[in-house]
Amino acid sequence: ASTWPGPNTWLVPHQGLLPEWITGQHDTVALRVSDHPLVRELCALVGPIVSTSANPAGLPAARTRLKVEQYFRGQIDHVLGGNLGGRKNPSLIRDLATGKVVRPA
Repeated sequence: ASTWPGPNTWLVPHQGLLPEWITGQHDTVALRVSDHPLVRELCALVGPIVSTSANPAGLPAARTRLKVEQYFRGQIDHVLGGNLGGRKNPSLIRDLATGKVVRPA
């Protein structure tokens, strides 16, 4: 896709092929190929990463390590240090089936 790698997330129908711990109660799964050097290096070492958003539903995106630790206290084993990559906003989210922007960048 011409939007990858980069700050673009696509909602893709999973057609029941993925476990519920990945999809939750949703009919789609969010996919992104990051262009952040540290994330790309980590994926090259360990393969694809399954993760949650950097915020609980309804709260602003965590923009610092401290905010991640506050949001997810006791639920995560480690926070990898590093810079955010210079972007001011979270990634754009677009529905693959409709083309609708779910969250602007």
